[in-house]
Amino acid sequence: MSEPIKNRYDFVFFFDVKDGNPNGDPDAGNLPRIDAETGMGLVTDVCLKRKVRNYVQLMKTKENSKPEMGYEIYVMEKAVLGRSQVRAFEELGITLGEESRREVPANFISTIQEFNFPDGMSLISDEEDKHFLVVAADADIKSLKEELKGFLKETQFNSDIKKFLSDSLRGVKARRPKSEEVERGRKWMCDTFFDVRTFGAVMSLKSAPNCGQVRGPVQLTFARSVERVVALEHSITRMAVATEAEAEKQQGDNRTMGRKFTIPYGLYRTHGFISPHLAAQTGFNSDDLGLFWESLQKMFDHDRSAARGLMTTRRLIIFKHGTPLGTKPANELFERVTCKRTTSGPARDFSDYEILLDGQRVTETVKEIVV
Repeated sequence: MSEPIKNRYDFVFFFDVKDGNPNGDPDAGNLPRIDAETGMGLVTDVCLKRKVRNYVQLMKTKENSKPEMGYEIYVMEKAVLGRSQVRAFEELGITLGEESRREVPANFISTIQEFNFPDGMSLISDEEDKHFLVVAADADIKSLKEELKGFLKETQFNSDIKKFLSDSLRGVKARRPKSEEVERGRKWMCDTFFDVRTFGAVMSLKSAPNCGQVRGPVQLTFARSVERVVALEHSITRMAVATEAEAEKQQGDNRTMGRKFTIPYGLYRTHGFISPHLAAQTGFNSDDLGLFWESLQKMFDHDRSAARGLMTTRRLIIFKHGTPLGTKPANELFERVTCKRTTSGPARDFSDYEILLDGQRVTETVKEIVV
């Protein structure tokens, strides 16, 4: 096991995109994210963390498709987060309660769906459209009964529905973890999952054992383009259709029209911060730090898609402080890094810019400065 990190770090990260969409906005038809007031392009911190997670998962997965110990990913694509927390308690030998399910009579459903259930109780449906009243395995039954009693007094439900809701708590074998057990679960999650001890996580889910909350030592800002970007919309044609009905309608022409959005070119800048004090709480160590730096340099090479175009890491400028608390404010360090245009007209390549540190051109992809 490598040593915990003892220094604070602040860093500036530059990357660019050519003829691609670096981060689509689902609220705007997947158009590239743009600051509406300034026209600057945006890429969320969540998007960048996703790429780091994917790289670590790729690099730390063995030939048997199992990840190396300590390098699993918690927020994995298509994952059910609660399963990892149940696993934590099982691995630690902490006894969990049992989830309770009672099928809801069909004539109660429309009324119960409007009910504001207290924490630990929920209404779910299955593939057969049957509805069940579920009491979580780690519900606090005593407080749940008190809350439910108060809720039922305030409602206008008929006596049959009130009786059904009250009876749903009888014989339930739920168990709320003690604070010491929650802390043990939190530590197990940090030790097991790279992204939990790096970025943090909220693991106090209603549907799973409580593993507490983790504030990660590594944090990123939104990335913002250094100049205004232009989002272009392209018509595209697929020489095929998806269904027989479409083929019949087109009488054999079999073409499908679509739209694609790109940015011709954008150079983006984001800032990051690494706290040794939070790292000590999560177990984030020097090996993890090295893997994180490696991820920022190589993650785009393993995240190709037709939509993203050509994305490339350009510069990573790291300020390593001499103490855990740091020697200078982050904003003063970031102001030392500037970006200068070297050409006129629309930028279409990284060669249209220079990255400067204290007025001197930075030519290395990664540069570390001790402050």
